[in-house]
Amino acid sequence: MAASVCRVGSTVGRALAKSRSPILLSLRRGQASVSYAQSLLGAPETRLTALDNGLRVASEETGHATCTVGLWISAGSRYESEKNNGAGFFLEHMAFKGTKNRPQTELEQQVESMGAHLSAYTSREHTAYYMKTLAQDLPKEVSFEAEIEQQRGVVLRELEEVENNLQDVCLDMLHATAFQGTPLGNSVLGPSDNARTLTRQDLVDYVNSHYKAPRIVLAAAGGVNHDELVTLAKSHFSGVSFEYEGDAIPVLSPCRFTGSEVRMRDDGLPLAHIAIAVEGAGAASPDIVPLMVANSIIGSYDLTYGGGKHLSSRLARLAVEEKLCHSFQAFHSSYSDTGLMGIYFVTDKERIEDMMHWSQNAWMNLCTTVTESDVARGKNALKASLVGQLNGTTPICDDIGRHILNYGRRIPLAEWDARIDAVTPRMVRDICTKYIYDKCPAVAAVGPIEQLPDYNRMRSAMYWLRF
Repeated sequence: MAASVCRVGSTVGRALAKSRSPILLSLRRGQASVSYAQSLLGAPETRLTALDNGLRVASEETGHATCTVGLWISAGSRYESEKNNGAGFFLEHMAFKGTKNRPQTELEQQVESMGAHLSAYTSREHTAYYMKTLAQDLPKEVSFEAEIEQQRGVVLRELEEVENNLQDVCLDMLHATAFQGTPLGNSVLGPSDNARTLTRQDLVDYVNSHYKAPRIVLAAAGGVNHDELVTLAKSHFSGVSFEYEGDAIPVLSPCRFTGSEVRMRDDGLPLAHIAIAVEGAGAASPDIVPLMVANSIIGSYDLTYGGGKHLSSRLARLAVEEKLCHSFQAFHSSYSDTGLMGIYFVTDKERIEDMMHWSQNAWMNLCTTVTESDVARGKNALKASLVGQLNGTTPICDDIGRHILNYGRRIPLAEWDARIDAVTPRMVRDICTKYIYDKCPAVAAVGPIEQLPDYNRMRSAMYWLRF
């Protein structure tokens, strides 16, 4: 891998050396004349084309020697019922068991011979199948994606593995209590009983209901030519149906948020895993950016972090000085019309009450006393995160696929940057007050949680009495 990186780097270096661009010449002289804003504006354009059947093709040509191509589909556990919960996750695993034209052995051999990486994931609203390989193998990649369609044992084993990952268990429980009685409360993996009883017809019905052309995006990033990609898409995907049987178009039902708690006490576990959240903004809401800045102000912490009491996040400094927790993370899970904004932390059983107090205190500070310097720091951290996470063709491709499904277009980094710059302390206080202040939280806790406060106490900490 290191050798391949070196080869790519030397190739890019030779290409830059041949260029007579004034910008590149100044860079070679050690004069970094390209500003951060100019670099964002100079990012490659994301091109978008819709086929006649409604399937969308989106790509970003970055000039890499590799490329990632995949299918992003509006299908996930939110579209499932109690009976077929887990069907999308089951299909994700069935995809690697072979296709009509390629049995499993041939599929594995061809992927290996290309030096490719074939992967997939399922979330609550999206499903993705993607492959990363050399740019010259783009036609083969698209043909593989077109054939993926259809191991019960693997799914059951993964369910067991997830049960041992207490962070996943805690956040699944948080969704289950926050969106109880609605499809968003469904686990992505589904219950083990469903994994044992799902039939071929259940999976066929799921595919026929959700894998329709207007709900699919063929996304690519890296050394790809958009026109070539569109030609390949027409060849392989023009036959994907866009019609629903009896016009039974799946429509997302509204998912109400319920302030509530769920506790799974197990004193045999070494640490307590706790999450507290309020209802957040949907992916397309204008409030999403101020909430992202607010989360960046709270930040994250882990025992392995350097910096100690000099960390920029106030909650992180308290965690170090008072030994409040082993780790914490502010998160915002956004869906098409709602979201969850919260804090997840792992702590010793004797520090639960203190950590919960200071976590809610951090929320109250966002609503009442957040300062100009806090917001400036949060904005810089958020910008660095948005740019830093797009560090390869696969995350860029994933970003393209999810953006097309959520927004109908790829939001460029320059636009994100402008929207972040527009956030003010007053805006953070107003938006956080709207979503956090005096709102009923949802709480999930796993482990030795005897010290976790009563729900009414946690609810009363969602506002301040001031005179």
